[in-house]
Amino acid sequence: MNFDLPPELIAYLAELDDFIAREIKPLEATNDNCRFFDHRREHARTDWERDGLPRHDWEALLAEAKRRADAAGHFRYPFPKAYGGRDGTNLGMAVIREHLTRKGLGLHCDLQNEHAIVGNNISLLLMLEYGSDAQKAEWVESLARGEKSFAFGITEPQHGSDATHMETIASRQGAGWRINGEKTWNTGIHTAEYDLIFARTSGKAGDGTGITAFLVPTSAPGFKVEEMLWTFNMPTDHGRISLTNVEVPDSAIFGGEGRGLQVVQHFFNENRIRQAASSLGAAQFCIDEAVAYAKSRKTFGKTLASNQGIQFPLVELATQCEMLRALIHKTAWMMDTYGAFSVSDKVSMCNYWANRLCCEAADRAMQVHGGLGYSRHKPFEHIYRHHRRYRITEGSEEIQMRRVAGYLFGFMSQRAPKGVAES
Repeated sequence: MNFDLPPELIAYLAELDDFIAREIKPLEATNDNCRFFDHRREHARTDWERDGLPRHDWEALLAEAKRRADAAGHFRYPFPKAYGGRDGTNLGMAVIREHLTRKGLGLHCDLQNEHAIVGNNISLLLMLEYGSDAQKAEWVESLARGEKSFAFGITEPQHGSDATHMETIASRQGAGWRINGEKTWNTGIHTAEYDLIFARTSGKAGDGTGITAFLVPTSAPGFKVEEMLWTFNMPTDHGRISLTNVEVPDSAIFGGEGRGLQVVQHFFNENRIRQAASSLGAAQFCIDEAVAYAKSRKTFGKTLASNQGIQFPLVELATQCEMLRALIHKTAWMMDTYGAFSVSDKVSMCNYWANRLCCEAADRAMQVHGGLGYSRHKPFEHIYRHHRRYRITEGSEEIQMRRVAGYLFGFMSQRAPKGVAES
């Protein structure tokens, strides 16, 4: 077995580092843009008088970083070559995401907005897989450039992770549909021109089929953003919306009538393994910073690093990072080799453990740094508050553990990779 990363991937990380040094860091340093990343970050990013939404200058800076990354050929790395990408692999994306977040806070990667110079554009991948010819013609290029997006209207106030019991209903009305219902945690709804609304069109509550995805204009009569949900980490781009007799044509259906859950589940594993890698990188950053500080900080005549009470918790965290990194690389490689849904149990293992580990590492880094670690002059509180979110979103810890248990105890099945025993 060879655990070396592919040489071309290692070379690409160096290429990214060079681009960050030449283009991104100078941009971050101009016009006091550092305010978005230093102790002023939450206030600088948040328009407190406008429902806690991201400030326009913050989102404009993110857009400029994406534009530069796209011009340099990095933003579309995971996309097909036909759309300007590099046919990036799951292993490649996992390694890149860890690499970027291990650098700490910065314009190169800020997960509060799901922003990175190497895009994770699930909307584009879904459009390429499920969009009609007309939808692709309208959406693909603007999605690829990061200039246009649609939000995802999946979660409902009364059902959370259980999408099969959704109460949003779409009923046939002549040549189109009339949608009534409510969605929450509708991320990006403050700027999205469309919302991908999932509604039951047939069957009964609990059925996995009979749910249809619709591309609904947010300007449609009856579509209303009721409130923006303030969160642990501000600003917020998460809205609660209502649909009252919203009418859309048949052409709004995305992915086929009754096949909505397949659409939303298609890229879950790809997204979750990348999220796990991001949390791993952030955890490693916290550990690296804590170790460096412990080696330089002196108390009672000796460095903090000489105390086993400082050493041992960081040793445990570093050990967990090494084990998790091996599992993430193996899982991502198996996804590339055998299919994204061949190792769903391992994807869930990576995801819930990485997100938890990141929170533990950020908390320990705060403790090692003492009062300074608790302040906003260090990034640990920001990292903790952001990655605490990942323990709930994209499938909570409990949902991930339930999936692992389903495979472990035989309640669920997955296509076993060739030559590998059922797990």
